[in-house]
Amino acid sequence: MCYNGVADFLPAVIYDLTEVFFTKYITTTIKEFLPELIAALIVFFVGRFLIKLLLKAVVRAMEKRDTDKTVRKFIHSTCRVVMLIFLTVICLSIIGVPMTSIIAALSAAGIAIGLALKDSLSNVAGGFIILFTKPLKYGDYVKINNEEGVVEGITILYTILRTLDKKVVYIPNGIAVKSSIVNMSKDSCRYMIQCYQISYDDDYHKAIQIIKGVLMNLDYVMKEPDAPRVAGNAHNTNSFEIIVKYWVPVDKYLFAKSDLLEQITDAFRVNGISIPVNQVDLHVPREIKISSK
Repeated sequence: MCYNGVADFLPAVIYDLTEVFFTKYITTTIKEFLPELIAALIVFFVGRFLIKLLLKAVVRAMEKRDTDKTVRKFIHSTCRVVMLIFLTVICLSIIGVPMTSIIAALSAAGIAIGLALKDSLSNVAGGFIILFTKPLKYGDYVKINNEEGVVEGITILYTILRTLDKKVVYIPNGIAVKSSIVNMSKDSCRYMIQCYQISYDDDYHKAIQIIKGVLMNLDYVMKEPDAPRVAGNAHNTNSFEIIVKYWVPVDKYLFAKSDLLEQITDAFRVNGISIPVNQVDLHVPREIKISSK
């Protein structure tokens, strides 16, 4: 092959090198690598399908054993992550990546990820602590880290709450474990304490009897484990304070608090019991003269 000068030589050499590279190297590599790649993709998609079936079978088995829904969701989340990692390792080995290299890479990645994501790992550990100590379960109304709501699930990283105004709150499991957990659904009933103010000009004995009558006529006020208690509690600046203690079913807690307030307020008005308001009396000495200037 003859070349007329450098202008013709360089393009020809580049073309020859490109042709050799693509035809002999890349084409050969693709032909050798393509069967393993296709096999790995098939295994990956079939494995994803089998993982879904296996997870469904695990969930059904736990449902038959009446396992707590919180535990079911946590195990489902954990098993899914573990099986996907295992499937990825299998696909890499099919492509031809040596198993020793995969293990070494996973070990190095584990150390790096562990250092970078130590908070996330604490969330994983926190999830297991919540799972085994069981301070809460699915459907409980709880308060965690100043957030209140119904427990909708515990994943491998988060405890999920739904608030009364339908917001979804994701609390990291590590924070949930370190914070105080107030479970308001642990028992079937809750103890309510409310205070009411009446004027010193009114008969507090009459007011106490009125409150007791209101309590006895309400179906949600429980007579066990203790009967409702109504008694004087304090002498305030401009009012006599009456304290009311009673038990209600846990599902009536929010309703009872506001409903009893309305019932007692209406009963006070009907029976002439006044509810005082804060007021300030200003006395001006007569000898003070106010100038118009």
